[in-house]
Amino acid sequence: MTTSFSIGQLASTAQTPAATIRYYEKIGLLSKPSRTDSNYRLYDTEDLNRLAFVRRAREIGFTIDQVRSLLAFSDQRDADCCTVTAMTSEHLRAVEQKISDLLALKDQLTGLLASCQGDR
Repeated sequence: MTTSFSIGQLASTAQTPAATIRYYEKIGLLSKPSRTDSNYRLYDTEDLNRLAFVRRAREIGFTIDQVRSLLAFSDQRDADCCTVTAMTSEHLRAVEQKISDLLALKDQLTGLLASCQGDR
């Protein structure tokens, strides 16, 4: 038995607005769902898993184009890992730079707080 979801149920389960789901369909991150006789969208567990992947990848800073590339790689199980490795390495470098920048900002703010311990 296959679990099916309406767009509202999928949105609620994935904690993603229905408008975002429709947008992801429009730009090809999600496939076009099947339709009921009344023309309502019907999604399955595979759609839910794909949406969860897209949502999480976006949350951690991957661009839509990067997500599209990761999904294309995932859809081709026999593909070479070089693309994903390169993309992930690039993203990791960007994350490490952000961490470095945030640590420097933390040091500056800590110094500022220490210098403002009195009225002046």
